Amino acid sequence: MATVILVRHGRTTANASGILAGRTAGVKLDEVGRGQADRTGERLSVVPLVAVVSSPLERCRQTSKFILEHQEGSPATPIERAITECDYGDWQGQPLKDLAKEKLWGVVQSQPSAAVFPGGESMQAMQARSVSAIRRLDAQFEAEHGPTAVWAAVSHGDIIKSILADALGMHLDLFQRISVGPASVSIIRYGATRPDVVSTNSVAGDLSWLRAAPAPAADAAVGGGAGNP
Repeated sequence: MATVILVRHGRTTANASGILAGRTAGVKLDEVGRGQADRTGERLSVVPLVAVVSSPLERCRQTSKFILEHQEGSPATPIERAITECDYGDWQGQPLKDLAKEKLWGVVQSQPSAAVFPGGESMQAMQARSVSAIRRLDAQFEAEHGPTAVWAAVSHGDIIKSILADALGMHLDLFQRISVGPASVSIIRYGATRPDVVSTNSVAGDLSWLRAAPAPAADAAVGGGAGNP
């Protein structure tokens, strides 16, 4: 299938102050976050994207705008509600230092598959909706643009971690082992038999190889293969 570049939004005012923003309206990138998003947009400028799909939340739409400003073409720009932030319910807007004292905090850390946020959603439901959306969109863009198409999805930390865990064949209970920093890039190529996780939590490096990358092979390269052109 096509190649998806998962981009976390840049740092926000809530990130900087230790607040769990969740789906709170009006949470924007701070100065650092705008710089991060611009650098990521510049880094992706060497890759002609067929689409930049964004979570509906403002911090993701801001990050998407920086990416689009560096694109020469005119990628599609759909908003996808299924990759929006986790519904943290009553936890939303609370300081992380206070939430760390809650009994549920330990569940989120060690057994997230059992975590259900009071007044919100479960982490299992979060993963199910986001993975389903990414796989659906990936198949759609491949059908429209061919198996070498590259597209970006701009979303949130826990969302991207859960998508990566699925692609890696990891149980959700292990997804806290994955780090996804602000404005980082993670790359998945969904092949016919298995996903190929090309990169995770990347904030630097040349991505121009994606411009002419061949479609994913059906079989994994035994011994590791020759790498990117």
